[in-house]
Amino acid sequence: MRILVTGGAGFIGSEFVRQLLGADESARITVFDKLTYSGVLENLDPVASHPGYSFVQGDICDADAVDQVMPGHDVVVHFAAESHVDRSIAGAGPFVVTNVLGTQVLLDAARKHGVGRFVHVSTDEVYGSITEGSWTETWPLAPNSPYSASKAGSDLLALAYHRTHGMDVVVTRCSNNYGHYQFPEKVIPLFTTNLIDGRKVPLYGNGGNIRDWLHVSDHCRGIELVMRGGRAGEVYNIGGGTEVTNKELTGLLLEAAGADWSMVEYVEDRKGHDLRYSLDISKIREELGYEPQVTFPDGLAQTIAWYRENRAWWEPLKQKAALEK
Repeated sequence: MRILVTGGAGFIGSEFVRQLLGADESARITVFDKLTYSGVLENLDPVASHPGYSFVQGDICDADAVDQVMPGHDVVVHFAAESHVDRSIAGAGPFVVTNVLGTQVLLDAARKHGVGRFVHVSTDEVYGSITEGSWTETWPLAPNSPYSASKAGSDLLALAYHRTHGMDVVVTRCSNNYGHYQFPEKVIPLFTTNLIDGRKVPLYGNGGNIRDWLHVSDHCRGIELVMRGGRAGEVYNIGGGTEVTNKELTGLLLEAAGADWSMVEYVEDRKGHDLRYSLDISKIREELGYEPQVTFPDGLAQTIAWYRENRAWWEPLKQKAALEK
């Protein structure tokens, strides 16, 4: 099976590539990535010498480039997306173009070249916010940010290609990911690296927003299960089963750094900030045998240790991001 992975130099995409190539010498993966600010080619260094790995730099919105790379692949696993909520609030245009138009370009090329399966990787944020209970896959979509609205649009587009053209499309929706190689604008690596450098961390509002945390390796295992065994035209939630408030998370990160609450700077809450995310993962558990394997305490400790040991990876990224502001 030859797999085309879009956004494979990013946080989650690179973990998926490393997992598959690390487990199978015969695997064949082409990574297609624009290498935007959050796409880091070094993320793929651990598998760069694998005989089945190849890399093509390109934009999913470039129909000619996509048409050239698509032939010969059996599966597309589509990670490529603009994904930072704050950036989408500041400017929605790139999110709509990449997440919606880019997905359409990929779907058209996959259909043209007879790709067997198209796995569209999405987010629980398309459901909006939930005060109690958990979302099932049939829950109505009610996104609240430009980012999540663009992902909801791409989800519906992908599923429409299944219904209209009979394409073998499956959609996954995950909860908040964390782990090694996550770009340091996201909360866990941002707070961890700030505290390593003795800098304060910015906590939105009163910190009462609740997130379900999913280790990136568990997420990628779930995606592989869906890729190999999911039913065409279906959506599968992939969650971690650990809900904590942002304030509780901040406390854990402070404790790990040996810091106290004087290192926290309360900042104005994000516009349209969703209060709580919670996924029901019964479907993927019962159909495909998915179960999170990394506990949150273990995963968080491993993640903090990785950032402490890999300053050479994250420091240049933070310096570059600071210059671009």
